[in-house]
Amino acid sequence: MKLFYLPNVPPSDRCAHTRDALSAVLQELNIESIDLLIVSFPNVSFDADDDTAESEPPETQVEEWARTYRTLEELHHEGKIKKIGLSEFGTARLSKILTCTKIKPAVDQINVRDCCVVPKPLILYARGQGIELLTHNDCTDIMPRGTLASLVKKEFPIISEDQDLHPLWVVKYTAVIKDRGVIENKG
Repeated sequence: MKLFYLPNVPPSDRCAHTRDALSAVLQELNIESIDLLIVSFPNVSFDADDDTAESEPPETQVEEWARTYRTLEELHHEGKIKKIGLSEFGTARLSKILTCTKIKPAVDQINVRDCCVVPKPLILYARGQGIELLTHNDCTDIMPRGTLASLVKKEFPIISEDQDLHPLWVVKYTAVIKDRGVIENKG
């Protein structure tokens, strides 16, 4: 499961939204836990050229990530998620967030659409920390403004044309039948 936090939502609401999104997926799939939850923070994208000491994130941003990450750790302790993952974290971001965690992320997922090779310092750092590097090609704007409104207004014509709807989060998941590798559900 990958949870995309959207930019229009205050960071203080992410903890509740994390629980809401996970609850929705667990209910949809009629399961009690998921194997991996990857979080994607707004306005954070991977750039191999930014992986230097000068690119270290501001402490306020690190604290926002850490607050959300603590919710993931709580969900892990509750048995609702087995592994925690991050998205778009280069070496500088990873080293900062690791100082704030009790449970290391199992996965760091990066978008290599704009670069073809994962930087060697990130590979070495992740390997040294026991973090698996995965790649993805998700779009950077997962829910462009107006998309939700157009979808909902088609399905529910009672919503007025001038009403603007803002999603709080977007979740993407794939359910695989264990030991068979068959995709059972995707959403």
